[in-house]
Amino acid sequence: MIEILNDEELARAAVTGQLVGSILQELRSRIRVGTNLLEVDRWARSMILDAGATSCYVDYEPSFGRGPFGHYICTGVNDAVLHAKPRDYRLADGDLLTLDLAIVKDGVAADDAISFIVGSTRDAGDEALIAVTERALAAAIDVARPGARIGDLSHAIGTVLASAGYNINMEFGGHGIGSTMHQDPHVANNGRPGRGVRLRRGMLLAIEPWVMADTGELVTDDDGWTLRSATGCRTAHSEHTIAILEDGPRILTLPAGPVD
Repeated sequence: MIEILNDEELARAAVTGQLVGSILQELRSRIRVGTNLLEVDRWARSMILDAGATSCYVDYEPSFGRGPFGHYICTGVNDAVLHAKPRDYRLADGDLLTLDLAIVKDGVAADDAISFIVGSTRDAGDEALIAVTERALAAAIDVARPGARIGDLSHAIGTVLASAGYNINMEFGGHGIGSTMHQDPHVANNGRPGRGVRLRRGMLLAIEPWVMADTGELVTDDDGWTLRSATGCRTAHSEHTIAILEDGPRILTLPAGPVD
């Protein structure tokens, strides 16, 4: 199903998107070396409920997961890139952390993800991973205009990732979003321009380039959810929810406050 939102629904989507972006920014500002991932989950729960919103994750039970997710946020550390369940782990200096959050407020969902390095230790390879996902995301957003096709977005993402020398996994990617978190169309992280669904005003898309340092293969953790790089290499993931408007894309998941 592809939903086309009217003006009133787009206004509500903007509120939800800003809330998601702001929660992620607040979580990032709180996280320190030694922060426990379960504490991050508790913080996310409190912020979501205090805002009168609902988690898209707690009761989420798709075919690719094992049972309900049961948590309020995905917390991927180092080699964990997607669907990472919070666990009893204290973050270490230099950990590469990905936070992925999706909520519904007033009947409209928004989805957002950020990757960043915890503490003061910096690794050039980790910084390159994060930067390439951000560039790929920006490239896809730039071409997301009425009349463009989904393949144009996928091609933009794939061009950036491949030109930087990374393998591209096609199992998971972006998606349509609206009254529910996951909808058609699928937005693969590589593709052919001029192919696929044509974009229309009122569509919402969650675009999410992700990459692994030296492999294109995923493995699933014993928790039945967390997806890791098959080689144990570092990973990164960036995401925004955007609205397709007459004059081009609008990023909905920017936080209300300043961004570092």
